[in-house]
Amino acid sequence: MKTKTAILATTRLKAGPEDGLEEGQFVVYPSTFTRTPDAYGDVVAPGAFAEGIQARKDQGAVLPGLFGHRMDDPDFYVAYAIDEGEDEHGWWVKGQFELDDPKAAKVYRLVKGRRLRELSFAYDVLDEGAVQLDDGQKANELRKLDVHEFSFVPIGANRDTSVVAVKSITDHLMTDLKAGRAISAKNEDELRTAHEAIGRVLAALDSDSNDDSSKARGSEPAKDEEPDAAKSEEPTRAPSARALAHQIELASSELEFTTL
Repeated sequence: MKTKTAILATTRLKAGPEDGLEEGQFVVYPSTFTRTPDAYGDVVAPGAFAEGIQARKDQGAVLPGLFGHRMDDPDFYVAYAIDEGEDEHGWWVKGQFELDDPKAAKVYRLVKGRRLRELSFAYDVLDEGAVQLDDGQKANELRKLDVHEFSFVPIGANRDTSVVAVKSITDHLMTDLKAGRAISAKNEDELRTAHEAIGRVLAALDSDSNDDSSKARGSEPAKDEEPDAAKSEEPTRAPSARALAHQIELASSELEFTTL
């Protein structure tokens, strides 16, 4: 399973009554059909999502909307698709947040306030192939995808090489390592990039943690601050980032003995 992350342009993000929708509703584009290759050299072909969308509609299946790809915890299933389709821009999803759930309501407020503007989706590739673009550049074209979920993801954890993207890299590398396959020089560069990106994320997390500690020691809670119960519902990023950093360290140590 792979993931891709996209920053939602303000003009392509709609949420709530201010954007002509009902309370708790949103419209987003988890993927676009731009012919500019992403960091992995991929472009997505129009029609890549069409068969899956139709299959879900035929089966009455509902595509879940998560926070941070947390498939392991039902508390992070914060939204769901009420309609989806393709247009000339890309794959769009109209969805609904579970507003009776504190965590979902918090994510909705972040999205509505444009404080959470990155979206990611998990998928398997069913058809792909090499393609030469109009400018002569070569890319890997994703032609048919099986989507499992879409997720709202934190901006801070997804700039540069995102935690989600880094996880995809390290998962694939670790699979190859466990299977006894040698890693190429290209993979070594990807792993090094992932390692550096996670370092930046952890540094930011440590800085945020220190700032929060200082504030806790020297200030009173603001009057409009959310109740403790609501705060406890907000997911933290540090554990997953640190676990991923450890995974990268393991892959790095094994890479020294397997690189071609």
